[in-house]
Amino acid sequence: MKGKDNSKEYLFVDGYNVINSWKRLQELSSIDLNLAREELIETMAEYQSYSGIKVIIVFDAHMVKGNSGKKEIIKGVEVIYTKENETADQYIEKVLDDIGRIRKVRVATSDWMEQQIVLGRGGTRISARELEVEICNYKRLINKKRRSQKAKGDLFIGKLNEDILKKLDEWAKGKE
Repeated sequence: MKGKDNSKEYLFVDGYNVINSWKRLQELSSIDLNLAREELIETMAEYQSYSGIKVIIVFDAHMVKGNSGKKEIIKGVEVIYTKENETADQYIEKVLDDIGRIRKVRVATSDWMEQQIVLGRGGTRISARELEVEICNYKRLINKKRRSQKAKGDLFIGKLNEDILKKLDEWAKGKE
């Protein structure tokens, strides 16, 4: 988290907590946990791009013997695998101690105890379910905006005279 990140707001996602809370991801994880992780990362990458909020997904790897932890950037999202004997909660708490009172930090987890710790360390909490609803609402807004822009475009095309429309059509066919 140190360096020259100028994000005004962060969203930490307790990866496995969210996977186990969202029905679609639960179903995927019962087939292949890696697929569920990839789907969560994809969803959060979209969320990050349209919300402008820096997303960090933290996955527990504390039970993996000899694991020294891993950090990677996937589709612009920071993905953390904790080191041996470090839970996602512990990692998030440590980062909150560093930046929680300087930056706006939200933590997505449905773990009640972790939510209380987050609040005590300067962050705000959002449950996995609330995050899912927020993402659905963003998607609805984006689709509504796209439909509105398409309708405006259709209105504009309708105002063009037939001669110009034919020329545009010929030009488009010539580009193929």
